[in-house]
Amino acid sequence: MVTKAEKMLLIGFFSLFLTFVGNNPLLSYELVSEGRELTPGEITEQLKTVPEWKIEGKKLVCTYQFQNFVEAIAFVNLLVEPAETLGHHPDLMIKYNLVMVSLTTHDLGGISQKDFALAKTISNIYRNLQKNGIKIHKN
Repeated sequence: MVTKAEKMLLIGFFSLFLTFVGNNPLLSYELVSEGRELTPGEITEQLKTVPEWKIEGKKLVCTYQFQNFVEAIAFVNLLVEPAETLGHHPDLMIKYNLVMVSLTTHDLGGISQKDFALAKTISNIYRNLQKNGIKIHKN
């Protein structure tokens, strides 16, 4: 059970983290055009750069597990800026402390370089949270 004080502390931390993220060279966005749907071979190569992600049909997916709902929502909020910057938005499903992230380039009907660019950014956000002591677990 998360107390009100713990919730406020988490919200404060994530507000500070947003400032940190904005100045972090690890979170530089790879601005790419949609281009074309990647071939299976290209997808296999790109998956090596984001090993926590996997392919489900024509989508790139990853599930993250958090300590509680507050942490899960805070993580989702951290995805807004890169999604808007890249002009590419993930499909998200939240189930209490789980955040399922799914990426596909709808206009192309499959996976493009833009999906991998956003996946890398999301992975960097997750790693930065881990480095800063937030107890987040990838599922």
